[in-house]
Amino acid sequence: MTVIKNTPTSLTKLIDRVKETFPDDEKLQTMFEQCFLNTYETTLKPKEDGTTFVITGDIPAMWLRDSAAQVRPYLIAAEEDEEMANLIEGVVRRQIRYINEDPYANAFNEEPNGNGYQSDQTDMKPIVWERKYEIDSLCYPIQLSYLLWKSTGKTEHFDESFVQAIKNILHVWKTEQEHEEKSSYRFERENVRQSDTLIRDGRGSDTVRTGLTWSAFRPSDDACLYGYLVPANMFAAVVLGYVAEIGEKVLHNEELKTECEQLASEIRMGIEHYALLNHPVHQEMYVYETDGKGGYHLMDDANVPSLLSMPYLGWCDFEDKRYANTRQFLLSRDNPYYYEGKVASGIGSPHTPDHYIWHIALAIQGMTSIEEDERKQILEVMKESEGGTGFMHEGFNTDDPGEFTRDWFSWANSMFSEFVLSLCGLAVKGSPLHKKINC
Repeated sequence: MTVIKNTPTSLTKLIDRVKETFPDDEKLQTMFEQCFLNTYETTLKPKEDGTTFVITGDIPAMWLRDSAAQVRPYLIAAEEDEEMANLIEGVVRRQIRYINEDPYANAFNEEPNGNGYQSDQTDMKPIVWERKYEIDSLCYPIQLSYLLWKSTGKTEHFDESFVQAIKNILHVWKTEQEHEEKSSYRFERENVRQSDTLIRDGRGSDTVRTGLTWSAFRPSDDACLYGYLVPANMFAAVVLGYVAEIGEKVLHNEELKTECEQLASEIRMGIEHYALLNHPVHQEMYVYETDGKGGYHLMDDANVPSLLSMPYLGWCDFEDKRYANTRQFLLSRDNPYYYEGKVASGIGSPHTPDHYIWHIALAIQGMTSIEEDERKQILEVMKESEGGTGFMHEGFNTDDPGEFTRDWFSWANSMFSEFVLSLCGLAVKGSPLHKKINC
């Protein structure tokens, strides 16, 4: 479904930049142009009210997480293209509207038409497609709104609706610091695999207060095994810092700034106390999930936020020692979702079949690497694993990339595009990747 047809000059310039950087790689040039324009040409729908509706690709709903990641590379074009900046502002405004409708929902309908998972046992509304509560669903719109400001200087989107959304987010995150005692959120889905529903009558796994904030589901939309999803909490701490800066420099709201800084501090202290493990091989590293009672999960998932994405998100430096230790674990057979095959190796997910790795994880591996040889290797793997389509996918078979899930997955195409642009010395202003490239 093509909703926008004319390619802006600002996007064409970035396509030309890739051609100039890789003049002898026709396959990469073709793949980049195809993937880079995919989100713009097929998933964005400007609305008369000034907002922008974004489908994920093969699912006609707007995920708060995916939509932010889908348009993120276009912020580079928005620096000099006011229409692109306005289009992205429209995405932010629609995300903020959705959060104010229901901060526990992860995906929404274009209109209150009752599409999606209306039979789930939770507090559904016709505007909601799915109500799987995920911390990152609230992080991504904050990140996008902040990076829009840093890229373009725009501040109009920091209005009353934005402030109300932040208040709603703060309320949810504080409530979910004491999920057992204070949260009314419940979620159950009948006749599905365990990862699509919550145990204990929809309450999820048992946790105790740690300072961390609880999440029902991972960014894969799979249920958390333990309630405190560490990379999502890292992301929350980072974006709370963004809101504190917005509160100080744009909104001149000292109370909001202080509240965000306090919650970020609590989450950070919780991570330092409950999410670190002294591994016998990899030394001090972060766990993926914990419950505050001694239970923890050693793994990583292919989606973002992930442990692999820590410096990309802004949690730590790219050369941080704990991150290096964690990364060593993640890219080894000690990680149960690290797969090696005849064509590729990388991180997969329990969300997709065994021995399927994800292009999103490969893009993150490339963008977080401090080794040029590794970045080049990742690029070659991505070029050779498009399954004959020229597009990125969700997961693909490490032995046969022609076997893949989701042939129209805009998030993966955008992540590939961002990775390639980083190899050309381009990144979104205000992002950790921009600082890495320009340091």
